[in-house]
Amino acid sequence: MLKDITIGQHFPGNSVLHRCDPRLKLVATIAYIVALFVAPNPLGLALSIALLAVLYRVAKIPGRMILKSLKPIVPIILFTSVLNLFFVTGQGEPLVHFWFINIYVEGIKYAILLSVRVCALIAGTSLLTYTTSPIVLTDAIESLLRPLAKVHFPVHELAMMMTIALRFIPTLIEETEKIMNAQKARGAMLDTGTFSQRIKALVPILIPLFISAFRRADELAMAMECRCYHGGEGRTRLKQLKFTAEDTRCAVIITVLLVCICLTRLFVPGLA
Repeated sequence: MLKDITIGQHFPGNSVLHRCDPRLKLVATIAYIVALFVAPNPLGLALSIALLAVLYRVAKIPGRMILKSLKPIVPIILFTSVLNLFFVTGQGEPLVHFWFINIYVEGIKYAILLSVRVCALIAGTSLLTYTTSPIVLTDAIESLLRPLAKVHFPVHELAMMMTIALRFIPTLIEETEKIMNAQKARGAMLDTGTFSQRIKALVPILIPLFISAFRRADELAMAMECRCYHGGEGRTRLKQLKFTAEDTRCAVIITVLLVCICLTRLFVPGLA
């Protein structure tokens, strides 16, 4: 399961999506999330998934990466779907009636649409990290939040913390995998037993993981101090972010497509 977590991973490439300005990709990702909530209807979700498929195709990212990004959240999707299936009521007679359980057609539709929307949300946000390196993403966040610096908001520090956290997710996952393999080699039963037994078996994993995380944080802080890092004041960048003509064309295309997705709300009813 841990190997299937792809959050924070970056896949280098030279596609149009990789070359796009990171600020554009960040804003487009937020706009895509908004579009999913504005137009949560079958047509809007279908267009959203079609747009994602085209973008993944343009970025030349294998389809299995989408499945890997979705696999860890399958239990959450199933849990929320079951809740909506049982607790959403509708008009008319229930489709299934057993004791106190009533399942309506509206509940089934709601559960399916909600599951698809969550999957599209995860796949859309994953595309941002797949095509944008953490360093460039830091510059984009800092550039977009720069107006807040006038009110003494620590923009650079916030962007740095977010990027470091995103960057070390794959590292911590790899460290967890190593600790679990070491515990299994010593006879720990991590994959068998009851649920409570598996929870108790995680304690020998969490303690060395926390120690390793603190050690890495201390080493990172020491390395930053040795390189005379003192925050964002007076810092310059090797590569400056520039909005090119290609970025303008991509922005226009994405804006038109997202507006079309949002307009489906006027013609097709969807989720509440």
